Amino acid sequence: MGFMDKLLGEQGGRGRAQPADEYVEVGVDDIDPAASEEAMRVHIADINDQQDLIEIKDAVYDGDMVIADIVRLRTSDRATEHIIDELRQVANEVDGDIVQKGDDQIIIAPTGVRIGREKLGRR
Repeated sequence: MGFMDKLLGEQGGRGRAQPADEYVEVGVDDIDPAASEEAMRVHIADINDQQDLIEIKDAVYDGDMVIADIVRLRTSDRATEHIIDELRQVANEVDGDIVQKGDDQIIIAPTGVRIGREKLGRR
């Protein structure tokens, strides 16, 4: 009996139930905690000035998503344009995505994550 036969049963999984003693119960202690540490995280940040970009950039380079509050930045300020350009460059470097939500938030996504530009729900 091959591996697939053992897995699916002799009839390909149809019509024959496996005996209960062939099943193994998996408990919470059996889950590898290292596997969950590799999951992408979503961070919330406030951007007040250039110094706040260091942790945001590190998070995106590490494969995490950042939702940053930019309400404290002045929209017409040259420093604000520089900050947004720098975040745009980070998103491009990691082949991620960046989008500004209204006047108060920027979402920066890591490698392989694309941010939808259309709202879900009623239109």
